[in-house]
Amino acid sequence: MADTMQSLDQLSSLKPAAPEAPKYEQKLDKLRRAYATGKRKDAVARVWIKPGAGKITVNNKTAETYFARPVLRMLIQQPLVAVNRNGQYDVECTVAGGGLSGQAGAVRHGISKALTYYEPELRTVLKRGGFLTRDSRVVERKKYGRAKARRSFQFSKR
Repeated sequence: MADTMQSLDQLSSLKPAAPEAPKYEQKLDKLRRAYATGKRKDAVARVWIKPGAGKITVNNKTAETYFARPVLRMLIQQPLVAVNRNGQYDVECTVAGGGLSGQAGAVRHGISKALTYYEPELRTVLKRGGFLTRDSRVVERKKYGRAKARRSFQFSKR
């Protein structure tokens, strides 16, 4: 009975220390840029960020000309606005596949990942905002005997 605990303080001393959160380190290429790949639907974006004046280039065009709709431009700015880095990084990306909406989502995902590679301490803010999660929704495949993925052919009795 000598090894019985007398108080809760002694019990807490037996508890093993909680593991620390993993330390992320900066991942940069030879040109001091952070690179990441973003995906959404069928679109794949390759994104490079580096400190600069906030210029965003998509497929060698400005973001204003490539993404003409204001909603899409707002979408690709979201990660930068969430971490208060708007206008501090130049973003250069190439995007292929899918439509404009999917491409904007892929660029947003790529910018978010590249920001975490350049500044690892921003990871918690971006993760909490949902920017690092790849949106896995893709178009369902067409099945045989069906008009589309689920739609049947029109039924006629005669």
